[in-house]
Amino acid sequence: MDMQATTPVDPRVVDAMLPFYLSRFGNPHSRTHLYGWESEAAVETARAQVASLIGANPKEIFFTSGATECNNISVKGVMRFYRDKKRHVVTTQTEHKCVLDSCRHLQQEGFEPMEEIGRICREKGVPFHTDAAQALGKIPIDVEKMGIALMSLSGHKIYGPKGVGALYLRRRPRVRVEPQMSGGGQERGIRSGTVPTPLVVGMGAACEIAAKEMEYDTRRVTSLQERLLNGIRSRLDEVVVNGSMEHRYPGNLNLSFAYVEGESLLMGLKEVAVSSGSACTSASLEPSYVLRALGVDEDMAHTSIRFGIGRFTTEAEIDRAIELTVQQVEKLRNMSPLYEMAKAGINLKSIQWAQH
Repeated sequence: MDMQATTPVDPRVVDAMLPFYLSRFGNPHSRTHLYGWESEAAVETARAQVASLIGANPKEIFFTSGATECNNISVKGVMRFYRDKKRHVVTTQTEHKCVLDSCRHLQQEGFEPMEEIGRICREKGVPFHTDAAQALGKIPIDVEKMGIALMSLSGHKIYGPKGVGALYLRRRPRVRVEPQMSGGGQERGIRSGTVPTPLVVGMGAACEIAAKEMEYDTRRVTSLQERLLNGIRSRLDEVVVNGSMEHRYPGNLNLSFAYVEGESLLMGLKEVAVSSGSACTSASLEPSYVLRALGVDEDMAHTSIRFGIGRFTTEAEIDRAIELTVQQVEKLRNMSPLYEMAKAGINLKSIQWAQH
C-alpha cells in the first residue's frame, strides 16, 4: 500500500529485459559488431516508447539513472547554461526534495529562487520544468499542449526497474543545459556513461504497457480507492482527505485521522506498508512539508497516512488495510484524552496549555 514509493516490476517488463542480461548483453555504444548494434537498436526502441507516452520526439528523450538525476540536470543544467542571461529560478513549496535542494544549491552559487509561479513562462521564453515521476503512465501527458520544456521521468514508478529514468528536453524552441557529469559523451553529451540497456528496455516496455492500459488501470485503481475510503469512513469519524478529490491521481489517498499521532499509527500498522510522505523524507519526524504547503494544519499533517494503490493491488489487500487501520485508530483514540475531550464537546483550540 505504498505504491508512490515504488512499484513491483510488471512480469511483462521482466520478460523484455531478461535477454539483455543474458544472450544480448552488448554495449549499445559498441559500433563494430552485432552485439553492440543489437543493444543500440533496443535502446532506440525504448526511446521511442517513452517519447510516445508523452507526445514527444524520440530525439528529445535522454536516459539517466532516475528522476533525481533528471531534476538535477534540468534545474542546475539550465541555470548554469544561461547564467549570463538569467539568474532566477522559480519553484513551489510542494516540489520533491531533490528539486528544492537543487534550487537551494543554486542559491548558494548566487542564483535567486522565488516562491511564485505564473502562467507567463511560455510567452516570456522561460523554460518550464516539471517532475512527472508520479504522473507518467497514470495520467495523460502531452508535452506540446502543456508547454513543457523539460520533464523528469522515472522507471520504477510505472512498474519498470529501479535505477533508470528519462529526461525530456525540448528541441523546438530549443532548451540547452550544461551537462552535470563529464565522461564519454553518451546521450549526445547530456548524460555521459554507458546506457544500461536492460534497464532502458524495461522502462520502454513499461511505458508501452502503460499507454495501452492507462484507462483500465485508472478505472480499477479508482474503484479500489473508493472501497478503501468508504470502508474507513464508514467505521471511523473525523477522517479527512488531504488535497482535492477531483484533481488527484486516485491511487494516492492521503488521509488524516484526528487525535491520532501519525508515527504511532504507522508503527501500529506493521502488516501494512504505508507511509507519511515520500520515501526520501521518511526518516524525518517533521510533518509532510507538502501537506503544510497545501494548507493542512500542523496537527492534522502530523496524523496523515499515505495509502498507495497500484496495478497489482487486490481487493483482499484493501479490505485487510481497512480492518487494521480501523483497529489501530480506535486503539489509539481510546488512549487519547484529547479525543475524549473533543467527544465531550470541549473546543481544544480554546484551551490554554501550560508552558514549560
